[in-house]
Amino acid sequence: MTNTTLNLYAWAMDTRPPSPYEKMRRLHPDLMQAYEALGSACSAAGPLDGRTVALVKLATSLGAGLQGAAHSHARKAIEAGCTRDDLLHVALLGTPTIGFPTMMRNRSWVLDVVGGEGA
Repeated sequence: MTNTTLNLYAWAMDTRPPSPYEKMRRLHPDLMQAYEALGSACSAAGPLDGRTVALVKLATSLGAGLQGAAHSHARKAIEAGCTRDDLLHVALLGTPTIGFPTMMRNRSWVLDVVGGEGA
């Protein structure tokens, strides 16, 4: 990433988990450790690189209509080296499958993280 790209995303890069996630981690540490281990094992189970895994997880979150997960995975995709345009493209790719209104919703969730009106 260039310095310009890093500056663009700096405001969106609060990498702290949301407070409900942290609360769950405090209340049920064994459960959360197992959950996080499952996520790591799934990512490592195949040939996809970290950037591709991040885009797939964003697409899955968008397709499932999970706003919080979409925000989280958009941030993680940026951390993995994806660009704003990459994330907006993921939102657009769902149009033929999930329809225009759902794509527009998903695009707005990506824009919540990357800022601006989009390309």
